[in-house]
Amino acid sequence: MDVQRFQILSLDGGGIKGLFSAAALAAIEEDLSTNIVDHFDLITGTSTGGIIATGLAIGMRPREIVEFYLSKGPSIFHSRCWTKWSNWLWSKYSQEPLKAALENCFKDKRVADCKKRLVIPSYNLGEDDVYLFRTPHAERLKRDWKVPLWKVALATSAAPTFFPSSRHVDKLRLIDGGVWANNPAMVGVIEAYGTLGVPLDAIRVFSIGTSDAVTHRRNKLDGGGKLSWATGNDAVDVIMRGQSIGVNNQVTFLLGQQRVERWNPKVASDEFSLDGVNKANDLVGKASHVSRILMPNFHEKFAGHAAALYTPLYT
Repeated sequence: MDVQRFQILSLDGGGIKGLFSAAALAAIEEDLSTNIVDHFDLITGTSTGGIIATGLAIGMRPREIVEFYLSKGPSIFHSRCWTKWSNWLWSKYSQEPLKAALENCFKDKRVADCKKRLVIPSYNLGEDDVYLFRTPHAERLKRDWKVPLWKVALATSAAPTFFPSSRHVDKLRLIDGGVWANNPAMVGVIEAYGTLGVPLDAIRVFSIGTSDAVTHRRNKLDGGGKLSWATGNDAVDVIMRGQSIGVNNQVTFLLGQQRVERWNPKVASDEFSLDGVNKANDLVGKASHVSRILMPNFHEKFAGHAAALYTPLYT
């Protein structure tokens, strides 16, 4: 692919914290009087970031996505666990409210209906292998274009212990792509370089996280067993955070600091959570604050690029 510049929008997972990402994008649009997707040639997102990415790819504006989270979040994260021990045996939330919200949002649109190149990570439990949904932007991508978008969004956001696996795509056991690519920036870079043949020096990445909790790791973890690591969610948190930092470092190494912009504000350890719908307004406020400070960076690095028209190879 012979291009001078190819820009990627990358959106992390994080449950209801995706409100930060959507609200930050809405602030950019409103400050610069622009349509954010006009500046990007490929969008990648995992879990909640996958839902936002899919919405953007079919023409939803970030402010619409913010309203979707605010209106649907309380019903999606309505716990079905009856005691404090229930979540040790069953997923914390039913899949049905999330499924219903996504079906209502995306209706009968399929992957081929996307107006932007899209890459959405999931994980196939049955085959114990990574899984990607991709728009038909290369000749060999002949299957995913038929998949309804609500199924893609449900599969990438089926977070273990929070939601059951999704079996709506070819009966596969698909779960949240965050187990391997919660920060999907490298997924986007590899897709651009490996599948589309874009030179590394042409790639720019705008990566948005969902907040970086400043946490003190308990001393008992140094020699702790399964119980120490299981209580307090330390194992999952360390793995997810380490993965995200590593990906950002790798992408920055490959592309150079000037070609990568990462918005992921540090917050207190207990300030936000994946299912903390009670902090929805605070997440929108955090996005307003961060975007106010970092807007000049976006304007300088990304606003000058107009993405070329994308036409799917199969419909």
